[in-house]
Amino acid sequence: MTDSSRATRRLAALMAGMGTLHMIAPKPFDALIPERLPGRPRTWTYLSGVAELACGAAIAHPRTRKAGALATAGLMAAVFPANIKMAYDWRHRPLPLRAAAYGRLPFQAPLIGWALHVARKSG
Repeated sequence: MTDSSRATRRLAALMAGMGTLHMIAPKPFDALIPERLPGRPRTWTYLSGVAELACGAAIAHPRTRKAGALATAGLMAAVFPANIKMAYDWRHRPLPLRAAAYGRLPFQAPLIGWALHVARKSG
């Protein structure tokens, strides 16, 4: 297995796993939804879960891999405000939780880069 195919499989699995988590344990994700979005947070949680599942499935299939990886990069950029909201909301929590919330922020860029790498290698 090449590094490229390993990266592709892992990205597909990550997206499928996160999408599944949104569906089976939505409550923690509801708290990340910015208040300015219309509608109920649960709706947005489920919609983002469906988007993650769709991206994971698209990455897993060679014919849709490039589009799925590009969609993943876009989705990762689109959900960044939720990570900022989490860091802000958790600013008074105990240090380990606060560190986890702040620590997530710099990881969004490598995730986007990972998705773009998979898209480039897909042709």
